[in-house]
Amino acid sequence: MAEHRQSRKRRYITWGVAGAAVLAGAGIAAQTSMAATTWPAQRTYTGRAFDACTAPSLAAMKAWKADGYYGGAAVYVGGKNRGCAQPNLTASWVKSVNTAGWKLIPLYVGAQPPCQTGSSPEKITAATAGSLGAADGADAVAKASALGMKAGSPIYLDMEAYDITNKACNDAVLAYVRSFTKTLRARIYRAGYYGFSSSSAKAIATATNKTDLPGNLWYALWDKKDTTTTDWPWGATQFTGHSRGHQYQVNSKETRGGYTITVDRDSWDAPVAIVG
Repeated sequence: MAEHRQSRKRRYITWGVAGAAVLAGAGIAAQTSMAATTWPAQRTYTGRAFDACTAPSLAAMKAWKADGYYGGAAVYVGGKNRGCAQPNLTASWVKSVNTAGWKLIPLYVGAQPPCQTGSSPEKITAATAGSLGAADGADAVAKASALGMKAGSPIYLDMEAYDITNKACNDAVLAYVRSFTKTLRARIYRAGYYGFSSSSAKAIATATNKTDLPGNLWYALWDKKDTTTTDWPWGATQFTGHSRGHQYQVNSKETRGGYTITVDRDSWDAPVAIVG
């Protein structure tokens, strides 16, 4: 996914640099426990999904759906570090692809770690982690809502690889993520997180303090295994109850129904957007 933010070159540089348990069902329970709040039922998709830098045309989406290989598609709804223009991604497009049967996975490319290699338009600092997380969380909800993704939908925060052994850096990232998550939940949106199994996702999965961390984890582990279980890197009781996504292959150039798109492949068993 990193080429979706800056460049393919940076993606592999970042990957090279990158080099207690959530009990069963807790991922969902944590997001539905707010007092006096009625949450919409979670919409879950289990099956193959893809993510592409730019949302494909409606014609391509219909052709790919007819092909039948994929049922879910991730779309980049916003964030200052979003790497590609989205000329197709409109409320009308969302409604149409939803009607066609696609399950959509909203992804937000927010601020990136202070110790991350390379430059980003927006980076976290220790001083701004909380306020930046709240601002980005509010923006993520506004962007998703404007596209017709209703309350109860998940939004997956994209965090690229970084040195999680750098305590100051990791603490700043976790503070940002907690603030982002709290903001989503206050607006009745479910919190998800995309990261690398060796670094950014690991930081969430292995954090001792689970307070206000996302309840759905989408891990990048490019082993070409279409599964969310057999190669799950952490404890078997973590992020259960339809709370896992796995990006297992990247830069896959595929032609379906006459339309060629370069995508990353995902195995999905987690919440998707509520549309319509």
